[in-house]
Amino acid sequence: MLHAGGERRRVWHPVMEHLARHGCRAIAYDQRGHGDSIKGRAFALPAYGEDTIDMIARLTMPVVVGASLGGFAALLALADAATEANVAGLVLVDVLPDPDPRRTLRFLAPLGMDTSPLVADILGRRDQLRQITRRLSLPILAIRAGASAGIRDSDADRFLELAPQAQVASVAGAGHLIARDKPVELAALLADFQRSDAVRDRRTRGPRSAG
Repeated sequence: MLHAGGERRRVWHPVMEHLARHGCRAIAYDQRGHGDSIKGRAFALPAYGEDTIDMIARLTMPVVVGASLGGFAALLALADAATEANVAGLVLVDVLPDPDPRRTLRFLAPLGMDTSPLVADILGRRDQLRQITRRLSLPILAIRAGASAGIRDSDADRFLELAPQAQVASVAGAGHLIARDKPVELAALLADFQRSDAVRDRRTRGPRSAG
């Protein structure tokens, strides 16, 4: 489970507790420059993607869940064929590969993050992240926040054109940090996805050769 920028692994703890009640095991870590990570903050997405590749390599067929920065890091990691072959499914939590730059910067401005070099780097990778998404064959679930949050119906439709195998779900009443606002509802969606036929079938086949 990959947290958003400015957060830390603890944001997932309530979600993880509810996942455990569903019989699901979950792992979260502090991304570089956050929480207890010993790695310094990076100002470009590839460093976060490489960290994600390293974490996935320690596991066998996980479902990777990424919120905001975590979702972008997961997508970039999945450009690596060996990494995608060892992933059972991807969940994007209130993040899509090609966010609207103006809306994104307007949302981040009150947080003082609109001038962040990392944000500029991510927004400059929209085409790359779209291409990665288009090539993915694994099951994908995109979870949107409530109606007042940033992902619009047109954004979701555009995402489904990129990834026809994907599903889109919404959590009513949640803001951008769904894990903090609605952990019970988020955990239920994650558990259902984990138990879905598509994820179970991919796990049954096991890690595939990248070739």
